[in-house]
Amino acid sequence: DDVEVTVHALPVIDAGADEAICIGDQTQLSASGASTYVWSPSTDLDDDTSTTPIFSGASTTLLTVTGTDLNGCVNTDDVQITVNALPIVDAGADDAICFGNDIQLGATGAATYAWSPSTDLSSATVANPVFAGGNTTTLTVTGTDTNGCINTDDVTISVNQLPAINAGVDQAICEGE
Repeated sequence: DDVEVTVHALPVIDAGADEAICIGDQTQLSASGASTYVWSPSTDLDDDTSTTPIFSGASTTLLTVTGTDLNGCVNTDDVQITVNALPIVDAGADDAICFGNDIQLGATGAATYAWSPSTDLSSATVANPVFAGGNTTTLTVTGTDTNGCINTDDVTISVNQLPAINAGVDQAICEGE
C-alpha cells in the first residue's frame, strides 16, 4: 500500500520595513504572504487580526505578525517601530523692552526653527532672530529635530511705552533774572 504525503512550503510572511515615528504619531503596518494574520503584542494596535493595523504606541516596539496560509501552514516576521521623543524646544524667558528698542531672541532644543508671527522679526527661520516690534507680542517657535519630530514653545516680549516727558512751557527771561 502506498500513501502520498504532500509537504506544503511555509508561507513567506512580510511584516514590512522597520519604521520610525514621533511620540504621539501613528503608522499603518502592512502584512503580506498569508491569508490570515495575528499581530503581537497587540496593546498598541487598533486591530491585531488585520492585514493593515494602525500602531500608535508611545515606546519603541518589536511587533511580530503570525501568518497562516490556506493550507494551515504558519510562519512569522517581525517589524520594529522606533518611537522618537519630541524635541525639548525652549523659546527663552519672557522679557521686556522699551518702545523703539529691539531684543535678540534665542531658541534651543531643535535642529531647525520657525517663528510666528514673523512680521516683527529679522528672520523667522533662525534660532535667534531680532524682535523689533512696537507692541507686546507672544511669539511661538516651532522646532524640528533631526528625526523630523516637532514641538513648540512661546515667549512673550512686553513693549513698554516711553514716558511722556514735559519740561514745561518755553519762557523768556532777562539777563540776571
